[in-house]
Amino acid sequence: MPTVTIVAVSGSLHAPSKTTVLAKEILEGFAAALQPTPGSEIEVETHLIELSEIGPEFGGVLNRSALPPTAEAALRQIESATLLIVASPVYRASFTGLFKHVFDFVGQYALIDKPVLLAATGGSDRHSLILEHQFRPLFSFFQALTLPIGVYASDTDFLDYRVDSPELRSRIDQAISRGVPVVRSSVLPVSEYVGTW
Repeated sequence: MPTVTIVAVSGSLHAPSKTTVLAKEILEGFAAALQPTPGSEIEVETHLIELSEIGPEFGGVLNRSALPPTAEAALRQIESATLLIVASPVYRASFTGLFKHVFDFVGQYALIDKPVLLAATGGSDRHSLILEHQFRPLFSFFQALTLPIGVYASDTDFLDYRVDSPELRSRIDQAISRGVPVVRSSVLPVSEYVGTW
């Protein structure tokens, strides 16, 4: 039985976090959409990596061999994922420095052709292009397969740290529906996913 491992990385430095809420919503949406369908069996595993929890283990470390075991385990989850969901709040016009620091340790060739969904949160819609001018170039360097639709959310899309905007939920659903065939094609023979688009 093919296994799809979905790993979401939240680059937020705080908890609770709108970015983590967004990453978790996308993670759970993909997991639900990839559940077995008639004629195809897929096992789905999910992991959420929160830098607000594990980030301090990366701080101050200059090379991967010096990372503590839990940080190394998180990197291995990122590198072995079938689908990677990456999210960060906008900070100084980019993703957080700790988010970039973590991905500096990821193997240069570990993400080749891996589907990656890009997501970000910010104070207003003025920051929405972060997905194109910061995230996409980073994951192009890794030769990852960034999915065509990313998800950006502003503060007004949330209420009490939950998604409260129908427009945001629609964007999440659209990103998932466009991404599922790509993920399925990476784990199933062509005959099993043709027609599921």
